Amino acid sequence: MRVLFIGGTGFISAAASRRAIAQGIELYLLNRGLRVGDMPGACGLIADIHRPDVARSALQGLDFDAIVDWVAYTAEDVERDIELFRGRTKQYVFISSASAYQKPPEHYVIRESTPLSNPFWQYSRDKIACERRLMQAYREEGFPVTIVRPSMTYDTNLPIALGGWGTYTLADRLLRGRPVIVHGDGSSLWVVTHADDLARGIVGLLGNERALGEAFQITSDEVITWNQIYQGIAEALGVEADIVHIPSDLLAHIAPDLTGGLLGDKTWSLAFDNSKIKEYVPGFRADIPFRDGIRRTLAWFAADETRRTVDDGVNAEMDRILAIYGGISR
Repeated sequence: MRVLFIGGTGFISAAASRRAIAQGIELYLLNRGLRVGDMPGACGLIADIHRPDVARSALQGLDFDAIVDWVAYTAEDVERDIELFRGRTKQYVFISSASAYQKPPEHYVIRESTPLSNPFWQYSRDKIACERRLMQAYREEGFPVTIVRPSMTYDTNLPIALGGWGTYTLADRLLRGRPVIVHGDGSSLWVVTHADDLARGIVGLLGNERALGEAFQITSDEVITWNQIYQGIAEALGVEADIVHIPSDLLAHIAPDLTGGLLGDKTWSLAFDNSKIKEYVPGFRADIPFRDGIRRTLAWFAADETRRTVDDGVNAEMDRILAIYGGISR
């Protein structure tokens, strides 16, 4: 099977690339040439997908059994993909987001049938617009779309709500004994999924004709609290977490940039019914519990000092929020 990943070397997509290669898939990675060398066994195609003429030239003469676009975020992105890949693939997989589901949710158990609506986060509304356009193309012209809605997924990144996504900042604060912020009282339910588990589901869908015109959520079945997530990171580091709980709406008021990620996603208690992906990919299950997965993540950081980047801007913002909250709570 010949498969194209647009992207394929990021935090989450790299795990799917490695799994596809291990399963003998002829994998092509189309990106701007960044980090392709980190994926032995893949064929690199250097092009910027946002320049369709350049991408078309790089793809000349190639057709694919499946294409996964890891970097499509807007309706314009998927419109470009429909034009670029119409008639060139048997399956187009769009990576959407579980944040597209209704917020606030009517029920904490999320299924693929849960309505899509998010008044708090433009990112989520853009993903919803992408899904609607792709399903329209499927209905009207048979464009072979499959939609995947991951929730929070981690591998070489810490699965956190605040503290510097994609950096070592939160871990560094914990190691230095500095306070960290957890939204609400930390008791709301959440699901974090290791990228290797997500990869099992996504790669299992490739080439599956039954999956055309369908949407799938792929998450862990393990449901934990935000307190457990932050305390679990601290425990894996061998330290105690100094957690300061701040209400989500107050956090959004103090730092409006946090509104989407909190009120549009992580504030709400959620669990996911993964029955559908288990039906379509027999034998699928998420095998990596958070306690083990977070140790893998921290071991990855520990293996190379250059990976342990600390964002001074994030630290300053957290300290600013803590100072304001301290003044309010006194």
